Amino acid sequence: MLVEHLGRSPKIHPDAVIAPGALISGDVTIGADCQVLHGAVISAEGGPIVLGEHVIVMENAVLRASASDPLRIGDHCLVGPLASISGARIGNEVFIATGARVFNGAVIGDGSEVRINAVVHLRTVLPPNSTVPIGWVAVGDPVDILSPERHDDIWARQSELDFPGYVFGLDRETPDLMVQLTERYARHLSRHAEDVAVDPAP
Repeated sequence: MLVEHLGRSPKIHPDAVIAPGALISGDVTIGADCQVLHGAVISAEGGPIVLGEHVIVMENAVLRASASDPLRIGDHCLVGPLASISGARIGNEVFIATGARVFNGAVIGDGSEVRINAVVHLRTVLPPNSTVPIGWVAVGDPVDILSPERHDDIWARQSELDFPGYVFGLDRETPDLMVQLTERYARHLSRHAEDVAVDPAP
């Protein structure tokens, strides 16, 4: 389904294939020979999403952008099933595997691999041809790539990246952080109440 959001409708190259059941919302541009499979969600939440050529977005992947963090995926990339990418810049020939997570402001260089269930954290920069192993966490700039049992080391890098401040504009020490966060984010998401389904071009 194609959806107009905030007055912007998706632009789909005629050679791209969007499976029934995929949802493409807002200021989204999908390039030639892309494939978006069943259940995928590509949602521009106030900022643009651009997929280059020959990008494959597999089943139930979620791609999002915000006004502060657009999403750009280069050419010849594959986004695996259940992967999630929010407001990042992905180079060419990048593999984002099943269940991987890439957060706002991340940059992934050409030829990189983010393997099954791996994480590329907020504002993390992966140089070209990097690999984040299965289940591992990449964090920071310059990047540390750490095994999940090194939680204290991950948190030491992650905390300085300030997820609630960067994404939601809230201080982590706010006593009612989750109250303010959910109310603010709900107001932002409520803009979907005005969305309109649009017919694909004949």
